[in-house]
Amino acid sequence: MSLARASSSLAYPERFHAAALYAGFGGSPNSSGNPISKFSNESALLLYGLYQQATIGPCNVPKPRSWSPVEQNKWTSWHGLANMASTEAMRLFVKILEEEDPAWYSRVPEFVIEPVVDVEMNNPKPEPQMANGNHYPETKTISTENGSTLETQDKDVVLEGLGSVGVYDQWVSPSISGQRPKARYEHGAAIVQDKMYIFGGNHNGRYLNDLQVLDFRSLAWSKVEVKLVTESLDSPSPVPLVPCAGHSLIPWENNLLSIAGHTKDPSESVSVKTFDPQTSTWSTLKTYGKAPVSRGGQSVTLVGTSLVMFGGEDAKRALLNDLHILDLETMTWDDIDAVGVPPSPRSDHAAAVHAERYLLIFGGGSHAACFNDLHVLDLQTMEWSRPTQQGEIPSPRAGHAGVTVGENWFIAGGGDNKSGVSETVVLNMSTLVWSVVTTVQGRVPLASEGLSLVVSSYNGEDILVSFGGYNGRYSNEVNVLKPSHHSTLQSNMIERPVPDSVAALHNVTSAARDVESEFELVQEGKIREIVMDNDSDPMNMKSEKTGEAIVASLKAEKEELEAALAREQLQSLQLKQDLVEYDVRNSDLTKELQSVRSQLASEQSRCFKLEVDVAELRQKLQTMETLQKELELLQRQKAASEQAALNAKQKSSGGVWGWLAGSPPNQKEDDA
Repeated sequence: MSLARASSSLAYPERFHAAALYAGFGGSPNSSGNPISKFSNESALLLYGLYQQATIGPCNVPKPRSWSPVEQNKWTSWHGLANMASTEAMRLFVKILEEEDPAWYSRVPEFVIEPVVDVEMNNPKPEPQMANGNHYPETKTISTENGSTLETQDKDVVLEGLGSVGVYDQWVSPSISGQRPKARYEHGAAIVQDKMYIFGGNHNGRYLNDLQVLDFRSLAWSKVEVKLVTESLDSPSPVPLVPCAGHSLIPWENNLLSIAGHTKDPSESVSVKTFDPQTSTWSTLKTYGKAPVSRGGQSVTLVGTSLVMFGGEDAKRALLNDLHILDLETMTWDDIDAVGVPPSPRSDHAAAVHAERYLLIFGGGSHAACFNDLHVLDLQTMEWSRPTQQGEIPSPRAGHAGVTVGENWFIAGGGDNKSGVSETVVLNMSTLVWSVVTTVQGRVPLASEGLSLVVSSYNGEDILVSFGGYNGRYSNEVNVLKPSHHSTLQSNMIERPVPDSVAALHNVTSAARDVESEFELVQEGKIREIVMDNDSDPMNMKSEKTGEAIVASLKAEKEELEAALAREQLQSLQLKQDLVEYDVRNSDLTKELQSVRSQLASEQSRCFKLEVDVAELRQKLQTMETLQKELELLQRQKAASEQAALNAKQKSSGGVWGWLAGSPPNQKEDDA
């Protein structure tokens, strides 16, 4: 056979199986000896690992302890492939074999290959599964009219891009070529012209400043060679691009905007940099107004021609809940003082905009806790509200990522300082109803903090793309999810009553207008319905009195609606008053608690001093007892001494006998 057959005959996965049989895998009776022995040890081990990965999946076998070094090397080769997709392992296997033996295909007997094709076509193997139970996409083969199979080249498989995703509502790991970026989290991700750009991030505590790009049409990674950075568009003097993490990357007019972020030597205020993919150049934009204080972990949301920034953590680790807007047309910052109760200071939260009017803030964390609260800012009235959430409310989390598809807000990843969050959830922003899309199993990149999430499209279908994250180890993996058609989701939501909390997105005045307009529509519909009935049945023409009765009935309904609206307004006013009272009571209780804590601290200090005094008194008491014993001992010694002296004095005097002997006592004493 000619060598040309190697590039124009078999498609995947048949080509892989033929290559595996030639290399000695699969136990082919037609393979003479062991052809793999002619390869170098490194290539042989790599071929073994790729074969295991392609046929079995990721290595779940424990590391051998008492096996031979050969078995240990084989395990290491397989285990090092981690969660590589089956299709990618097949292509790499064939590629390495062709590099080692370019003419391998011409040496494979035809009767060896053809049965493999027949078996694979008639009894296809099940798709290998990931650790989380999802399926890897299977490489497609296209049949011609005469029944033969067209070849599927490596480049053809790659060019399918996001079209290789064939399942809905499940995360899958597509086959991606090119050198993967360094694993990281807290990076920025954005899509410009069917390409996902990854900028900066954190790896092992070090900030990064590289720019990587994933082409969605070829699913191939490449690194952007960035030219010297200019200080501003007006001043072309080059400055080094500062590594950062926790920043926000926003697509704007086919360029990228990088806002804020943690750096090694932080500046006093937030800076805005732009990247032009056409010239591969970063520039620092000049802004006007009072720029926000430098920070990271904030949210930046594009609303029309403005960027809305909320919260974050400054260089001194102080949490923020301030609100700033940057007008991209005038590049002017505006410090917003919104009314209502804002979210508590936080960072690493998620934000989205609904109907170009409502900014939604979900989750985030402080230094001690994570949140799952939902706050809404009306960008027209600049008023904060906290509506009631419905459905399967997500658990507290921080470091998650979110994207919007229509009126649905998809959120993935995050953690609660204990473990990563495994559920991917979606919020219908019109009804504020949560639901779970899918759940991953184990410690996988989808259950990580600091991952990125973007949304692309293929053949009119939206596809979510995640990258990176940290869950005990840094990740550089790409996972994709194709949301199913939203008809079932919406039908489930429509079956439920619309929650009262939806009204929190509108003020009382707009609610009144909505009710009145709804009444007018209902009234107009009823009148049209009556006219249609009359036109369709001339024999049943309504009399004037009947018409007047209908009008009276409609007026009565209007009065009832107005009365109901008045009651709702009164109840809303009462709730606001109750909220004010609760805030005042809470403030008083807080002050009282602080006072009690202060008194408790004072009493604790006083108690400590008393304990010290008691200890000193005990010491003195012990000393006094010792002195008392010594005093008693001295007194006894003194009494004994005095008694002895008295006795001695009586003996030395001699009494009458001494006087008779002519030795008076005084003389004896003088002599002495």
